[in-house]
Amino acid sequence: MRRPARPRPAQRPAAVTLAVLVLVTGVQLTAGPAAAADETPGAPAAGDAGEPPKVDPDDPGLKIRDGAVLAAPRVLDIVSIVETEGGEERREETTTSLTLALQAEVLFGKNSAVLTPQSAARMAAIVNEIRRNRPGKVRVFGFTDDLGTYEHGMKLSKQRAEAVHGVLSRQLNNPNIVYEVRGYSEEYPIADNATEEGRRKNRRVEITFPTGSRTTSGSESGSESGSESGDVSS
Repeated sequence: MRRPARPRPAQRPAAVTLAVLVLVTGVQLTAGPAAAADETPGAPAAGDAGEPPKVDPDDPGLKIRDGAVLAAPRVLDIVSIVETEGGEERREETTTSLTLALQAEVLFGKNSAVLTPQSAARMAAIVNEIRRNRPGKVRVFGFTDDLGTYEHGMKLSKQRAEAVHGVLSRQLNNPNIVYEVRGYSEEYPIADNATEEGRRKNRRVEITFPTGSRTTSGSESGSESGSESGDVSS
């Protein structure tokens, strides 16, 4: 008696086998070593800001005043933008400058330009940051949200900028620093004024200064004797 033939196992189509082989091989070929803990995946190399975008000065879609001339293009590479979870503080650092933005609520009372006692620690940290960098110019700009009149916002934002400037000027006491102090009311928002969270971020004071003269000693006290530092206000 002949035994019944044992059923042969089903064969995978050649295309399926090849696809699986290619997939596995591809993973093995492209997989690289894991990034080290101190690496930032995707971050550009220092100084690799790329070429400036080409702009056609004769483009009909370019909005420019008659007689105006385009400046030479350049690229400012943003190194980092760090914001606290609640947005109370925002730090924007490029290769050439540092901007520290503080929400008005952490510095002032509501609708006030008088610095609160609670703001002293934050102001001291900014003073130390400026001392480490030894800039020749510091800009202090105030901003509000779009509630209320533009005129009131302009007055309040300027007064708040002047209050912050007063503390910086007294504590740094450095006649080599020139201050530029301005109020911008609701102009240049960084968030949506349609929400309270956005309006809270827009009510802020920004302190900006160059970082090219940074020192690591942190010992520059700026306590040189001399007259009060120069001011530029508008």
